[in-house]
Amino acid sequence: MQQMSEFLVTQKITPVVNRYLVTAHEGATDDAKDDGTGSGTGKAPILAFAEQKRLALKERVTLWTGEDRTEEICTYRARNVVDLGPTCDVTGRAGEPIGCFRKDVKSSMLRSTWQLAPEGQPPAVGTERSGGIAIARRAWKVADVVLPFTVPLPFVFHFDFVRQDRPVLTVERLWGVRDRYRVRIHDPSLDRRLALALSVALDAFQSR
Repeated sequence: MQQMSEFLVTQKITPVVNRYLVTAHEGATDDAKDDGTGSGTGKAPILAFAEQKRLALKERVTLWTGEDRTEEICTYRARNVVDLGPTCDVTGRAGEPIGCFRKDVKSSMLRSTWQLAPEGQPPAVGTERSGGIAIARRAWKVADVVLPFTVPLPFVFHFDFVRQDRPVLTVERLWGVRDRYRVRIHDPSLDRRLALALSVALDAFQSR
């Protein structure tokens, strides 16, 4: 997995928790990863699996090598309870630090901004690619509170993470009924576990 540069993260719809499946995305179309059953993987092997509890007071999500949960990949944990600007630490299966990520609340007023910091390295800053879509998403959410819609949010968001003007990571939400994300690694030194943990967290936190 550490040698791969593209992944597809698909959320499985369940009543109680958010479930995520990670598959390879290199050299494949989106349709090739979706067999229409709701798994979002088709015949592609699962590289990682995670479950995130909705409305959790303190975020803690573990990524496993499969749905049988026999082997842990990594875990991310929020430092505080119900934090509007969450900071999450990512650790490996032996508890070793991999890095952390956090939401920059001040910079996120108009356009969501995150920082991704691999252990021992300066952070990369990720912002929504389109300022117009960022504002439209916020307006839609406000309207949804006043007069709830029956259709899902019609806007997709893309995040570009850069360090010293050099691309590090891209997370792109794909069009469709289900939440799906194309994750592309631009910096070969970036730990894939940290990238995947962030990608799962983006879906969970950006939906709040």
